Amino acid sequence: MDVLFDGFVEAVWLLFGGDSETWAITALTLRISLTATAVAAVVGVPLGAAVALTLFPGRRVLLAAANTGMGLPPVVVGLFVTVLLWRSGPLGAFGLLYTPAAMVVAQAAIATPVVVALVAVALQQVDPEFMVQMQALGAGRARALLALFGEARLPLLAAAMAAFGAVVSEVGAAQMVGGNIAGETRVLTTAAVLATSRGNFALAIAFGLILLVIAFVVNLVLTLAGQQDPARR
Repeated sequence: MDVLFDGFVEAVWLLFGGDSETWAITALTLRISLTATAVAAVVGVPLGAAVALTLFPGRRVLLAAANTGMGLPPVVVGLFVTVLLWRSGPLGAFGLLYTPAAMVVAQAAIATPVVVALVAVALQQVDPEFMVQMQALGAGRARALLALFGEARLPLLAAAMAAFGAVVSEVGAAQMVGGNIAGETRVLTTAAVLATSRGNFALAIAFGLILLVIAFVVNLVLTLAGQQDPARR
């Protein structure tokens, strides 16, 4: 219990005491994870909508792949991204390995299947006649799709929250493609692992608590954004 209490005290001191390294690590964690979540949403929402609303060869295979990807170990993603970005790999010429960009790529690869699968499920739950009714009222396909997304906005926000939670808390891929370089690619999860390996459990707990606060605040913002309809409050 003393270690937990010391970790809580240290977390408060690191945040409110103005520790520049902790703030830099926290800011980088947010930047990488939010960017990866945004990329996953840009890629995953159209794919999920296509899977849910259209019929095409390989549709079920794509959905099964997305469902499988939801349980894909981050370390496996990290391995594949590392091979791709290695100096002798297909994308090695870009020099992205051990940079924040590589971490965004790895985390987006982790989050995209989550978004695709959950968006597909969310849109499949909407009344199949909804699109037909909207188009019968004179709405074009694009407007009908926007209305459909509005109808399913809470599940779509849940998909975004699940994607963010998957990437902000993962450590395997971040460690492999980022290298945990101080001042460059060190994020809260890899910093906590490093502190634990050095026996500094209070510091590791402090980083963990900061991570929990970040996850709570981001999910709170998304939840409030989805509860603007008074009837749903």
